[in-house]
Amino acid sequence: MTDSNPSFLGRISLAVGTFFSILGDGQFAADVLRLRKGGTASAATAPAPAPAPVAAPAPAPAPTLKEASPDAALQLLGLLQRDARFIDFVEEDIRNYSDADIGAAARLVHDGCRATLREHFTIRPVRDEAEGSRVTLPDGFDASLVRLTGNVVGRAPFNGSISHRGWRVDEVRLPKLADSHNAKVIAPAEVEL
Repeated sequence: MTDSNPSFLGRISLAVGTFFSILGDGQFAADVLRLRKGGTASAATAPAPAPAPVAAPAPAPAPTLKEASPDAALQLLGLLQRDARFIDFVEEDIRNYSDADIGAAARLVHDGCRATLREHFTIRPVRDEAEGSRVTLPDGFDASLVRLTGNVVGRAPFNGSISHRGWRVDEVRLPKLADSHNAKVIAPAEVEL
């Protein structure tokens, strides 16, 4: 860039700097008016140098989305069906059953689901404090571990009560699948002979 012919970006920087100088300095604004009318700037006010362009913070890169393989999810559904008859229970139309019948079935499904989860996953609470406990979340807390609810205003630190401790999986122990295994068949049809 030369003084006689600044580049486009140089002109933008000059325009922004001049704009703020005009707003902040009445004498400079008067000199600009005189220059625009063909006069000269007063000796008392030398043009303020344009401030160096402030580099905008680099935008955060977009998160990389990874393709989730449905095989593990389908495998888990198969295990829940095998051990707890989970899909049978969820797909059953329960409107005509009594609450006692539904409760008895739910107890069996619950026990089977719990056993399956405990066999194939190590699941721990995200927070160790009891629900209802008061906690303070410092600036920079991990938002993937804690979701703020209620009247969320301002900035951290946040003070609140734990309404749910959350869950995270520490270990997964799903069985390995053979290449020939069709994970989309959650439970094969049964034909009694």
